Amino acid sequence: MRSRYTAFARRDADYLLWSWHSTFRPAVVTLEATRTWTGLTIVRTVAGQPSDDEGVVEFNASYRDVGGSGVVHEVSRFVREDGRWVYLGGVHS
Repeated sequence: MRSRYTAFARRDADYLLWSWHSTFRPAVVTLEATRTWTGLTIVRTVAGQPSDDEGVVEFNASYRDVGGSGVVHEVSRFVREDGRWVYLGGVHS
């Protein structure tokens, strides 16, 4: 999760695509050029340990853009694919 947040902050679309589950990976990731990510807070995790094949991360990601400041709250699902953790999807609230 932290690596994907860093990829958003650095506008690294290639990494975001690489870290997405192959079944749900979009063809293109569009990153907002005016958005600056300012912080990540992990709210909770469920599983996701070295012996697990699935995990959940709930987080708040703070940002600043031309419209002001905001927070993205998401509960994300991760699974192992080819031995590495990949993003399966998430629900924003």
